[in-house]
Amino acid sequence: MVSVNLEAKKVVDEMIAKADEYHIEVSTLDNGATILDCGVNASGSFKAGELYTKVCLGGLAEVGISIPADFSENFALPCVKIKTAFPAISTLGAQKAGWSVSVGDFFALGSGPARALSLKPAETYEEIDYKDDADIAILTLEADVLPGEDVAQYVADECGVDVANVFLLVAPTSSLVGSIQIAGRVVENGTYKMLEAIKFDVRKVKHAAGIAPIAPVDADGLKAMGKTNDAVLFGGRTFYYVESEEGDDIAAVAAQLPSSAADGYGKPFFDVFKEAEFDFYKIDKGMFAPAEVVINDLTTGKLYKEGFVNQELLKKSFGLE
Repeated sequence: MVSVNLEAKKVVDEMIAKADEYHIEVSTLDNGATILDCGVNASGSFKAGELYTKVCLGGLAEVGISIPADFSENFALPCVKIKTAFPAISTLGAQKAGWSVSVGDFFALGSGPARALSLKPAETYEEIDYKDDADIAILTLEADVLPGEDVAQYVADECGVDVANVFLLVAPTSSLVGSIQIAGRVVENGTYKMLEAIKFDVRKVKHAAGIAPIAPVDADGLKAMGKTNDAVLFGGRTFYYVESEEGDDIAAVAAQLPSSAADGYGKPFFDVFKEAEFDFYKIDKGMFAPAEVVINDLTTGKLYKEGFVNQELLKKSFGLE
């Protein structure tokens, strides 16, 4: 079976080789682990964000950045585009922010292929029937500070690899790379909701694509979190190609999938987060979903479209009222 860590390593190698060109800072810790700073002290770049997103997806997706040609609506932003032939593995087996990395004073949300070695969370890997056995561990960390040797050793121990084979990529939410990689979760938000909220077998999703605007960078971490989530919730468009089986109600799946189907829809994420006292667990999981969903049932040939791009809420979130 394909290895998300070995596939992602090809992308990491390019990032290291072209670190200066991509405005990345690469360093080696005393214990041999490699750190790629993509936005803490380094400025990052569009290319760094594109490749960082591809690493999150275990190297199993095409990632690109496009500039909209049509500005007739007086509101357009650069967008991240995702295409994958491994939807469940790339999004849930790698990209999902399923590992809370807490070591001493360091805390970060961990995404990327190393999760498939540490099996965090284990139930996700049982549901998609996947795990990796590579001897290298690559983890992306959404953090404002760089990790030290203790963090790298923790990741190595959890993944069962030598610490010298650990690669940690770091970008804050409040950075260009942070904005890009969160927009790049547009497909994953849909597969996550299918699995967690709708209880649909995501292994039936054979191909997927998506596009979402890159939120404006905000130095305030909490506001950046709100804007980056809104980019997907109100601006993300996704396309899923599903092989249905007898008894599957794909129309119902499509109807439940967009963010607009969730309780609490209608406000920028920062406002919802604030009302929840900044506690993610008080927020309806169904909100973490793309704005617009199109499902092509490969078995019946039927096409289903639900949800919509909400320009007004995007403008409100991004401060363009």
